[in-house]
Amino acid sequence: MSSPLWAAPAATGPVDATVPLPGSKSVTNRALLLAALADGPGVVRQALRSRDADLMAAAMRALGTELTPSGESVSSVDWHITPGPIRSGARIDVGLAGTVMRFVPPMAALADGEVFFDGDAHARTRPMGPILDALRTLGADVDNDALPFTIRGRVSGGEVTIDASASSQLISGLLLTGARFEKGVTIRHEGRPVPSMPHIEMTVQMLRAAGVDVDDSVRDVWRVEPGPIRAMDVVVEPDLSNAAPFLSAALLTGGTVTIPDWPEETTQPGDALRGLLTAMGASVTRTPEGLRVTGTGEITGLDADLHEVGELTPTIAALAALATTPSRLRGIAHLRGHETDRLAALATEINRLGGDAAETEDGLVIRPAKLRAGTFRTYDDHRMATAGAVIGLVVPGINVENIATTGKTLPEFASMWARMLGLPQPVTSA
Repeated sequence: MSSPLWAAPAATGPVDATVPLPGSKSVTNRALLLAALADGPGVVRQALRSRDADLMAAAMRALGTELTPSGESVSSVDWHITPGPIRSGARIDVGLAGTVMRFVPPMAALADGEVFFDGDAHARTRPMGPILDALRTLGADVDNDALPFTIRGRVSGGEVTIDASASSQLISGLLLTGARFEKGVTIRHEGRPVPSMPHIEMTVQMLRAAGVDVDDSVRDVWRVEPGPIRAMDVVVEPDLSNAAPFLSAALLTGGTVTIPDWPEETTQPGDALRGLLTAMGASVTRTPEGLRVTGTGEITGLDADLHEVGELTPTIAALAALATTPSRLRGIAHLRGHETDRLAALATEINRLGGDAAETEDGLVIRPAKLRAGTFRTYDDHRMATAGAVIGLVVPGINVENIATTGKTLPEFASMWARMLGLPQPVTSA
């Protein structure tokens, strides 16, 4: 049975909106795991409620942590967290969440018995071998090199070499639990450059805030000393990467969109939107109300290395497909191993609409072309879905497949999109 289609609304004029965003998935899922490993009860405030975040909360519960919600809404919650002994016998559903499939196994390796992991069908194709091999080196018994797998044995820590060129999450997963290993952990990366380094910087910053001793003074080497993880009261920042489609609306329509509470300093990769959108023709300013982006309705293509901010690629590619000059997006070969092969998916869907997109060894080249109405497939990838919505703003007749997949990180996306445009609730069709 085919997924329902969402009629992406076309803008009828310049967008003028303020769009509050729910919390960062990246911060939420790190904070939940650190709270579960902490030396006492803590609170994670304004945590994201989404499929990925809910899967992380469920994993923590399955491993023996008590999570009590307060202040719940559709997309946010305050979690009151009481750590417990790490429980064996758990069955962890990772869904399609990279943070769950890579952050939780090192924690599970602290249990005295078996912990079983599985997830969505596509999750079984995502890169897991390096972190599972690392856990074997540290003393765990793992019965497979990809999902599904079972972890047995309690690791004591030590030194490990890993190729994390497929995902920075492979490093972060070991760092987050490292302080609880008896010997701590020293991680050495060998291979092509690690993508999305801001996410590792986020992990290190959050560990240090919790009192963990982390040494990252040597390139591609991280050392976490054994010791307690301090219980904290954490407030989660808005998810800046999820701002991308909304800020793009300003650029495309010659309007203005403001995102409240944009942090002055952050390790979130989404902060790179300020420079990327400026390069494509937007005016970007900080105001007392938040980050404000204003566009002219004309988009300039760009040549950009997105290696550190690959999650922004689908939105930038959508804008590039609507630009007046060519674009080259580089450094993103690792996106072939994300929720889907994002490079192939973007090229296919842009070209399906009459665009001119081609894959390169490490990215995409997108040239100006007049796009037409049609169906934009999402491959169950949340960022593909929002990219389709962006194109639909100025190309009438775009139907986006399975808009509900945005629930992975932004459960109210379709309603937020409609509100931004001053429209009634979104419409789907069979």
